[in-house]
Amino acid sequence: MISDITVPPAAIFIIGALLIPLFRGRMKQLYLLLIPAVAFLDVLYIQEGTYWIHPFLEYDLILGRVDLLSKCFGYVFTIAAFCMTLYALHVKETGQHVAAFIYVGSALGVVFAGDLLTLFIFWEFLAWSSVCLVWYRRRKASIDAGFRYLMVHVAGGVILLGGIILYMQENGGSIAFDAFDYGSPGTIMILIGFLINAAVPPLHAWLPDAYPEATITGAVFMTAFTTKTAVYVLARGFAGVELLMWLGAIMALYGVVYAVLENDIRRLLAYHIVSQVGYMVCGIGLGTAMALNGTTAHAFCHILYKGLLFMGMGAVIYMTGKNKLTELGGLYKVMPLTLILYMIGAFSISGFPLFNGFISKSMIIHAAALDHNAIIFLMLGCAAVGTFLHTGLKLPYFVFFGKDAGIKAKDPPVNMLLGMGAAAFLCTLLGCYPQILYRILPFQSVEYHPYAPAHVIGTIQLLLFTYVAFLLLIKKLAGEPTISLDTDWFYRKGGVLFMWALHNPLARGTQWTIDATLAVKDFAVWFSKNPAEALGIVVDKVCIKVLRISEGVTAGEESAEKVLASRIQAYPGEPVRRDPIGVSVLLGTIFLFAYLVIYVVAPHLSVYSMIGLLMVALLAGIGVRVREMMRGVEG
Repeated sequence: MISDITVPPAAIFIIGALLIPLFRGRMKQLYLLLIPAVAFLDVLYIQEGTYWIHPFLEYDLILGRVDLLSKCFGYVFTIAAFCMTLYALHVKETGQHVAAFIYVGSALGVVFAGDLLTLFIFWEFLAWSSVCLVWYRRRKASIDAGFRYLMVHVAGGVILLGGIILYMQENGGSIAFDAFDYGSPGTIMILIGFLINAAVPPLHAWLPDAYPEATITGAVFMTAFTTKTAVYVLARGFAGVELLMWLGAIMALYGVVYAVLENDIRRLLAYHIVSQVGYMVCGIGLGTAMALNGTTAHAFCHILYKGLLFMGMGAVIYMTGKNKLTELGGLYKVMPLTLILYMIGAFSISGFPLFNGFISKSMIIHAAALDHNAIIFLMLGCAAVGTFLHTGLKLPYFVFFGKDAGIKAKDPPVNMLLGMGAAAFLCTLLGCYPQILYRILPFQSVEYHPYAPAHVIGTIQLLLFTYVAFLLLIKKLAGEPTISLDTDWFYRKGGVLFMWALHNPLARGTQWTIDATLAVKDFAVWFSKNPAEALGIVVDKVCIKVLRISEGVTAGEESAEKVLASRIQAYPGEPVRRDPIGVSVLLGTIFLFAYLVIYVVAPHLSVYSMIGLLMVALLAGIGVRVREMMRGVEG
C-alpha cells in the first residue's frame, strides 16, 4: 500500500529545511517548491489510523494520528506553504526559507500529534521558528516586537506544559490527546495555553504587534499557521465548551472594532485575523457537527484568503516602501494586477457569493441559528459587516484609489504575482465548487447548501447596505496617523516598571545585604586579631560617641578622641594582654555562660525575655566600663 511508504509530513519540511543551504540559484527555487508538493502528496496518500509511534521512557510518542480533521488541516497547510513559497522565491536570504519551513513543519507536527508530549515539542518549535521571521526584518521595532512575541509564547508554553503535567497526574499518567473533560486544573491550564496561540482577547495583542513588523514574506507565512494550529487543537480537545462560544463571538467583534482605528495596512489585516479566528473559536464552542464542519471549512478558506490579502499588501510595501493609509493612494494606475488579486481576497473574506468565504463563514452563522442562539447569530453578523467595510472597502479604497499620492511603482516580481494568483484561483474555485471542500470535512453526514436563494439574496442585501454606509462615512473612515492602545500596553508598561524595580529597589536592597555581610565579615576579622583590645575600643567608642563620657580615656592634655585614634592606629598591638584574670579563662567563662543561656535558660524564656537579657548584659558591660572611667577621674 502507498500509505506504508509515507513519512510524517512534519519531517519533510523540517529535514528539507536543513538541506536548503546546499542549493543555489534555480535549483534552490525548484527544491523549495518541491518540498510542499511532496508533503501534499504525503498527506493525500496517508490512510486513516495511527502511525510513527516511538517509545520514550514509559510513553509512546505518536507522530501520526490521521483522521478527517487532521488531514483537512494537513491539506491546507501544505497547499498554503506551496503558494507562499512561490511568493517568496525572490528572497535570497536562506535563513528566512529555513525558518519558514521549520515553522510549517512544526504546524504539521502539531496537527498530526497523537499525544500531548509530541504536541508540546512541536508547539515550542512553532514559536521559536516563527519569531525568526520577525527578527529577519532587522529593524529595532521588529527586534522589540519579536521579543514581546517570544515572551508571550514562552509564557503560554510554560502554562501548557504545567497543564499537561497536571493532566497526567489527574489521569494516571495518560498523555493521550483526545477530547478533554473540561473543568480540572490541568485542562484549564491547557485551554489557556491554546487560547494564547489562538489570539483570544485579552491574550491576543502579540498578533497585531508582531505580524506587521515581520518581513514581507514572513508575515504571509505567519498568517496561516500559529492561530490555525490553535484552532485545530481547540476543536480536537475542547469542542462544545460554552465559554469558547462567547469568547469567539466577542473576538469577532473586537478585531473589527480595532481595525477601524488602524492606519498601518498590515496591522489592520492582523486585527481581522483576530476577528476571523473568532468565528472559528465560536464554532468550536457551539460544538455541533454543523459548527465544527464550519470551523474546519472556515480555517481552510481563511488560510488561503488571508494569505492572499497579506501578499497583496506585502507587494504594496515591497514596491513603494510605505505601509500607512495616510501615505498611499492612486496605486490602481501603477499596480493593477495587485489590485485585482487583492480584491479576490477581499471578496472572499467579506463572504461574497462565488468566493470561498461565502461557503465557510456562513456555516458557522447557520449553526448558531440552528442552535437558536440569537445573540451569537447577531454578533457574528455584525462582525461580517465590519469585515467588508474595512478589508473590502476602506483598505483598498485608500491604498489603490483615494487621493493620488504620486507614488512611482509597478506590480511586483512575477513569482509574487504567481503566488497571489494561485491563492486567488483556489479562493474562487472553492467558492464556485464548495463540494471540493465539503467532501474532506470531518462530519460527512452534515449537509449544507450555501447557494440557497434566501441565503444568497440576504448576503447581497447586507453587502449592498454596507457599501452604502461606506459611501456615507468615507471621510470619517480615512486613516489617521494615530497609535491605538491595546492590551499589550499592560505588559509593555509593566515590563518597564518591572525592570525599574529590578535595577533600583531590588538591586539596591540586594547590594545592601551584600555590603552588610561584608561589613560583618570585616569586623569579625578585625575583632579576632585582638579580641580584648577590640572590645575595649568598641566600648570606648560607645562611651565617647553615644554616652559623651570621655574623662576615663584621657591622657594628660590629649583629648579622648586622639587617645582612641592612637589606639585604633596601633591595633592590634600585642594580642596577649596581662590581666588579673587570664583571657583564656575569661573567654571560657563567656562560652560556658552562653551555652547555659542558649541550651538551658532560653528554652524556658520568650523572645522578649531573651532580648531583655541581652540588653541587660550589654548595659552591664557598658556600666562596668563607665565605672572604671569614673574611677580614673576620681584618681
